[in-house]
Amino acid sequence: MRKDVPPPGPESSKARVLLVEDDEALRAILEDELAEEGLAIRAVGSAEQALELLGREDVDLVVSDIRLPELDGLQLLRRTRKGPHPPSFLVITAFGTIDQAVSALKEGADDFLTKPLDLDHLSVRVARILENRRLRTEIRRYRDALGRNDFHGTVGRSQVMRDLFGQLQRIGRGRGPVLLQGESGVGKELAAKAIHAESDRSDGPFLAVNCAGVPASLLESEFFGHVKGAFSGAVADRSGLFQEAEGGTLLLDEIGEMPPELQAGLLRVLEGDEVRPVGSNRSVKVDVRVVAATNRDLTEALEQGHFRQDLFYRLETFRIQVPPLRDRNGDLELLAGHFIRRHTARLERDDCRASPAFLSALRAYGFPGNVRELENVVERAVTFCDGRTLQPRHLPPRVRAPGGAPTPTSPDGVAGERGPAGDLLAQVLADGSFPTLRELELRYVREVLEHTGGNKRRAAALLGIGRRTLYRKLDRPDGDRESRESPTS
Repeated sequence: MRKDVPPPGPESSKARVLLVEDDEALRAILEDELAEEGLAIRAVGSAEQALELLGREDVDLVVSDIRLPELDGLQLLRRTRKGPHPPSFLVITAFGTIDQAVSALKEGADDFLTKPLDLDHLSVRVARILENRRLRTEIRRYRDALGRNDFHGTVGRSQVMRDLFGQLQRIGRGRGPVLLQGESGVGKELAAKAIHAESDRSDGPFLAVNCAGVPASLLESEFFGHVKGAFSGAVADRSGLFQEAEGGTLLLDEIGEMPPELQAGLLRVLEGDEVRPVGSNRSVKVDVRVVAATNRDLTEALEQGHFRQDLFYRLETFRIQVPPLRDRNGDLELLAGHFIRRHTARLERDDCRASPAFLSALRAYGFPGNVRELENVVERAVTFCDGRTLQPRHLPPRVRAPGGAPTPTSPDGVAGERGPAGDLLAQVLADGSFPTLRELELRYVREVLEHTGGNKRRAAALLGIGRRTLYRKLDRPDGDRESRESPTS
């Protein structure tokens, strides 16, 4: 073994390598070279023989020439991508076919070498690919050991989420379009990002666009680009989203809101892998995986004629239903803790913990807005918490009292509980003083300020006004009630 090549570790010494080369002399040289590295080598002369061997044996790495009789190396590469744990792939190509090597990388190859081969480079590349594969395997095992509570940013340990993680991982290795369905706020964009991260496009761009957020007049240009002079205001050529997402993933959120005329253009892209910029008479090839998301029932849109049937069937090559929070048994507490840690860190404050009563209030609430609403509620609670323990009083009234039940009273509650507002109103009703609205407002502002210990920023937040407005209200003189009233007869 050469001194400049690091000795293989215990894992790489057991690595299984399949060599595919139709030149017998070169195949023998490469087989001997790789065997010297302590690898288990199988060598064949055609892609057909390689596929037959792969059908009955597990292989860690395929080293294949691109030019082979009948099936070529690119076709072999594509077929090896279909398994649940495909082998790594190293392509060998002649110098004059670099374009083929680049195509192989886009198809999922890990690396390529050009002929004439440098055997030292071959050994180094093989060792690097196998080490990367070993590290990926260790990361996957570590994630499994942790119970996979966090899958590319999506947090959950319920069975429905474990099933979802498995689906996302398998679909990530596919190449067809994906349709994500689920209620608003369930985390469809995170699911799309997980698919991208699990794919061989993970090094490429991930772009997301809300189909309902782009003006109808600009949709075609936004998606497919335009050439100079295509319409008024088109002062230069502009690439569309599909070209910008080249080699990566494009998320089309709220796909159900896409106008029918644009649906036809999207179908052409999915079927032909090319776009035609507005005003151009030439199409441009694109390599983009489309993930569409919707909170609408597209079957209903189909029946009403608002969505193309052929596009729907193309998009649902892989269809995933992202579950609502109410169906994720046990995940609410996990998510709440995750969001508490996130927002305490963002606010640069001491860690907060959720009290049993706080968690009980969360569990009693239905969260129609799903995970997004839960995060917003937790962020608010962390912001208003003046200690280190989150209590029900830090929650919005709708969460503290689901279903319109009476809000619990608390002597130190936030606005809306039996705190400043409740005490002041009780006092006014009890003594029958009935001050003017302006006087009552000033008294309330002062009580809220006292409640916050003089913290004007928090007092303004509780009152729902800006700090400047708060200062103006405090600077305004009380005045004399009688001087502001009309004389009585």
